[in-house]
Amino acid sequence: MTTTNQKTWLITGAARGLGAGIARAALDAGDRVVVAGRNRDALIEAFGPDSDTVLSLTLDVTDTAAIAAAVEAVMARFGRIDVLVNNAGYGHLGIFEETSAQDARTQFDTNVFGLFDMTRAVLPIMRAERSGHVFNISSIGGLMGGESGAIYCASKFAVEGFSESVAQEVRPFGIHLTIVEPGFFRTDFLDASSIRYGDNPIADYAEASRTIRAFYDARSHNQAGDPAKLGRALVVLANAKNPPVRWSAGTDAIGVVEMKADSLRAELEAWRDLSASTDGDFTFREEPGLGGAWG
Repeated sequence: MTTTNQKTWLITGAARGLGAGIARAALDAGDRVVVAGRNRDALIEAFGPDSDTVLSLTLDVTDTAAIAAAVEAVMARFGRIDVLVNNAGYGHLGIFEETSAQDARTQFDTNVFGLFDMTRAVLPIMRAERSGHVFNISSIGGLMGGESGAIYCASKFAVEGFSESVAQEVRPFGIHLTIVEPGFFRTDFLDASSIRYGDNPIADYAEASRTIRAFYDARSHNQAGDPAKLGRALVVLANAKNPPVRWSAGTDAIGVVEMKADSLRAELEAWRDLSASTDGDFTFREEPGLGGAWG
């Protein structure tokens, strides 16, 4: 596959997993790719030395100075950033009461605030060009919470609300923003090198915690999703004239979206009358182009 116009991609967390799959797909499409991660040696091992099409950068997305330096290096080498893939992140799973306040802060520093800071650094460049595409890698856990996912899902729910809002803000400048919601993909996400669990065991949760860990351990490196195919799909989306704001990856993700939609509709209908009963004696007129008002 080749693109008609060569794009420059900046991909965080690119040394392995989804990030590496996306980077290889973009390179196969004839684009230029900046692969960024905390270990530059791992990036060079994966993608080879820097060349006319590849640039490897050391980047920890929790370090704002490092983000600024990385963006400056990309502009110095390639002069533009057409596609930003906010992929850096990890999962902190486990029973909420067995996690600490610091666990939550650390999860949000990477999955949420790191993504915010990367986007904030790149949007001015795209806005000046009146074009660009931001992919924020979320999860089916950003659409539906579940047992053991309190901290991780909270971080991904935050990414989704942020992304839906910013997508509306940047659309007038020709910039697209797409939330990517993968299901289970064959990466190191559930591997001990990536996943983290709460380390404050509580006897009442002992059986549930054992069951949860056994469930994830059995699926580690046995997931159905193929990172290479997801990468190729993102190349298609990056070249689409009207890409979606939300895109689900994998049949399991499709199932979760359908389940969530059905659940929302059923609960809405079951409690519709009580919901409607809270209106006051006035008429709210929504302004065109605005998202409405919140509580």
